[in-house]
Amino acid sequence: MEQNLSLYYIFNSVAENCNISKAAKQLYLSQPAVSKAISNLEANLNVTLFIRNSRGVKLTDEGKLLYEHTKNALRTLQQGEESIRKVQELGIGHLHIGVSTTLCKYLLLPYLKTFVKENPHIKITIECQSSNQTLALLDNNELDIGLVVKPDNKKAYHFYSIGEVEYIFVATKDYLANLRLREKELDIFSSATIMLLNKENVSRQYIDDYFNSNNITPNHILEITNMDLLIEFAKISLGVGCVIKEFVKPELDQGLLIEIPLKKQINKREVGFCYGANTFLSDSLLKFINFIYKS
Repeated sequence: MEQNLSLYYIFNSVAENCNISKAAKQLYLSQPAVSKAISNLEANLNVTLFIRNSRGVKLTDEGKLLYEHTKNALRTLQQGEESIRKVQELGIGHLHIGVSTTLCKYLLLPYLKTFVKENPHIKITIECQSSNQTLALLDNNELDIGLVVKPDNKKAYHFYSIGEVEYIFVATKDYLANLRLREKELDIFSSATIMLLNKENVSRQYIDDYFNSNNITPNHILEITNMDLLIEFAKISLGVGCVIKEFVKPELDQGLLIEIPLKKQINKREVGFCYGANTFLSDSLLKFINFIYKS
């Protein structure tokens, strides 16, 4: 069939014009070249496709059957070309982004708000899961880009930092006051309810490493599934929450939560956009990458 593809295009033009000369002009070919192409196609298919008459040519029954198929096939190809032109003109595309629920709310949404306004024809799909899961999906080419804590394997990814986050412990004045009434010598980690994210979370793993390196063993841990709930539980005096400082700035400024001083501060962590070193850079992904570099 491949050897006949160009011949089908010529055949279709002759069939539509019912005239070899008109088809030749339409195709910017010589009349003999068109006639030879038709003869070659007839020989390849072992049928007669046209009958010559005084007005030009007329399709045989076999020719009519073939024309129905070539007409539909070429129309489909034309529609495909038009769709591609539309995609290019409007910037139509699809972007898969992986991000944790916390980073999505506090860091990704401000970026998306402006990006979507500038690129209204790019469909955005958000996959909310931990940074570890996001990196795994990036490795399997199931995501275009992720917003994650800086990965350890630097060679496997391109990483663009958008800043640092700092983990702190917070509680309400009332919770700390009641804790002091119950405890003669106040040690937060041995006396308080310490609220942490669950163990599958990258942030929890980082805090556990901090505890281990500083010989800290909390007596009572309450695990929470996401940062938003953890913050809300801290605000109703349920315990001492480990949160990202940048995400509770309003509560700290208003005095709704108090930062608890630590003997040794927790090291800050970089967060940023990350995509695989071998990721295919679609037009949508390139637009987003250029956008975050300019932001």
